[in-house]
Amino acid sequence: MEIVRCGQCGRKLAEAEYSRLAIKCPRCGTMNELKACEPLTSAPRAPDQEVYDGKTNCPLGGRQTSPS
Repeated sequence: MEIVRCGQCGRKLAEAEYSRLAIKCPRCGTMNELKACEPLTSAPRAPDQEVYDGKTNCPLGGRQTSPS
């Protein structure tokens, strides 16, 4: 988390993770508008199926597909 301080008087206003934030300082009345320089990143997603040597890493567990 990032500490958010007033740009005018330096009072601590919040601790936050944000992409956009507008907050008014109760001490001096300055409206502080902040934007993140970089978008928030999320944890990388796991692939649906992993492929090794042309085979998927999803065993059928003894199940067979039904004949069409």
